[in-house]
Amino acid sequence: MTGERVKLQVSERERRGSADARRLRRDGLIPGVLYGRSKPHAICIPERDLRRVLTGPGGLHAILDVVLEGQKTTHPSILKEYQRDPLRGTLTHVDLHEVRLDQPIQAQVTVQLLGEPVGATEGGVLSQVTREVNVEALPMEIPEHLELDVSGLAIGDSLRVADLPPVEGVTYLDDPDETVLATVTQPTRVEEPEETLDDEEGVGVPTGDEAPEGGADAPLEPDADAAGGEGTVPG
Repeated sequence: MTGERVKLQVSERERRGSADARRLRRDGLIPGVLYGRSKPHAICIPERDLRRVLTGPGGLHAILDVVLEGQKTTHPSILKEYQRDPLRGTLTHVDLHEVRLDQPIQAQVTVQLLGEPVGATEGGVLSQVTREVNVEALPMEIPEHLELDVSGLAIGDSLRVADLPPVEGVTYLDDPDETVLATVTQPTRVEEPEETLDDEEGVGVPTGDEAPEGGADAPLEPDADAAGGEGTVPG
């Protein structure tokens, strides 16, 4: 379980737009929105503080006790969505949602595979088909991740949501029998192209007595144009 609450001081921002967002990032601040129970707040967060709380024990599922600058009220919130720079990988925008700690929420949780399948020793290939599952639980009970033992998988076997170990207080929302998490398959065989016989092995241009009818030894046909054949008009 996450069970992690981290205080996060944020500031409200008066202006919006891409130009202002770029200015904030240059100053080491990450723009975002806090969706409260009453109204949303446009905010900015020191990049160093945000990285610290999101890389802590609770990870992306930590409960953030958000405090707006100049206020004393705490807003228990979760990280709902975030955007990253496609090249640098740094956070560029975050959406925080205020939650009630006594009401369940829905979240996506990563599935970690444990063990080496027995099918791998037979040449099989382990594939993780689904990396995250949807769950519902109280905010403080959302797991940081889920573990799935794949050591018993033979070639052709699969594990589904129904095979996840039960977690008290956590409800799996994906189809338990249809959502495949991991499978072991036969390795893909690469078919080598068949070699073609060359002329030295008897395949090539026929010679001598093997010349086909109308071939090199057949008499030449008279020139069609000279004979006034079909398709010509005599002068």
